[in-house]
Amino acid sequence: MGSRYGDYQLEIYLNGLTGVVPPYPMTFTELERRAAEALPPSVWSYVAGGAGDEHTQDANATAFHRWGLYPRMFVGATDRDTSVDLCGITLPSPLMMAPVGVVGLCSQDGHGDLATAEAAARTGVPMIASTLSQDPLEEVAGRFGDTPGFFQLYTPTDRELAASLVRRAEAAGFRGIVVTLDTWITGWRPRDLATANFPQLRGHCLANYTSDPVFRDQVGKDATPDAVVAHWAGLFGNPLTWDDLPWLRSLTDLPLIVKGVCHPDDARRAADAGVDAVYVSNHGGRQANGGIPALECLPDVAAATDLPIIFDSGVRSGSDVVKALALGATTVAVGRPYVYGLALGGTDGVVHVLRSLLAEADLLMAVDGYPSLSDLTPAALKERRA
Repeated sequence: MGSRYGDYQLEIYLNGLTGVVPPYPMTFTELERRAAEALPPSVWSYVAGGAGDEHTQDANATAFHRWGLYPRMFVGATDRDTSVDLCGITLPSPLMMAPVGVVGLCSQDGHGDLATAEAAARTGVPMIASTLSQDPLEEVAGRFGDTPGFFQLYTPTDRELAASLVRRAEAAGFRGIVVTLDTWITGWRPRDLATANFPQLRGHCLANYTSDPVFRDQVGKDATPDAVVAHWAGLFGNPLTWDDLPWLRSLTDLPLIVKGVCHPDDARRAADAGVDAVYVSNHGGRQANGGIPALECLPDVAAATDLPIIFDSGVRSGSDVVKALALGATTVAVGRPYVYGLALGGTDGVVHVLRSLLAEADLLMAVDGYPSLSDLTPAALKERRA
């Protein structure tokens, strides 16, 4: 399957002949600046902020600067094959949208989950839909069109509720379950603390709970909004252990993907326990400060297992996507950039960001002589001198 994602630049240039310029930014820096102006301060701090002094969050992004891609000549990479197999699911590109728990609040209409799902349908880029959404997972899945979707599970302490959420995701047509491991407790986030804002405690992004029959039975049909929030807070955080993994595996026949794996030993043990893919991520630096950039963990995890690997944390450009693929990722998920696009233009803003990332990655593969993803190996990279 040959990709023509790079044609997006031709579309932009041709539109320019009639005086039409892109309505959304072409660089991450400008995208971030304009999103900061568009979002309410409390939502902005939640999306843009990280843990502690944000050293790890910043290091996630700058880690990509350590690596340079060798240009290879006389390759004639006229056609690029960017298709990829993820757990038996064929995707047209290796790009995905990472789960973002407040994405519902980031569109101007307050339905950002639906707008993001519509962008997935228009681009073929899968959305990993968060448990914490403004609209129920069934409605989100209904906007995917022909694009596969994945459901990210924050595993509640109540096993019956966890099973109910997974059953609903299966019935709605999601193609895999992504279990986040590093957020059973909230990390120290000074920006959120400064605004004293935790969206879920204000009743936001709880639609998957309030629409769940198990949760509704537990909280009672006449529960006040405060009672709903209190019940949610009492069952949200589940500090999973290896003993819980067989139970998680038993919940579904869908691909089971574990998110937050950064150590090769954990990758090996998860593979031995029957997971279908590992997801290398440190939550974009939002959960733990002082850690290792996720990109630096990727090669060791890739060497430790033959399982597919999803990667996120610090991805800001198409060149970042290419470098992560060369270091061992099967697919690469982007977070903040698409959320910023959502803040500026809803579905259209997300589509612009995704098409820009795909175009840059595609053109980079063309210019540097890498016609397929299989050509992107560690040998394609050189570590740059400080």
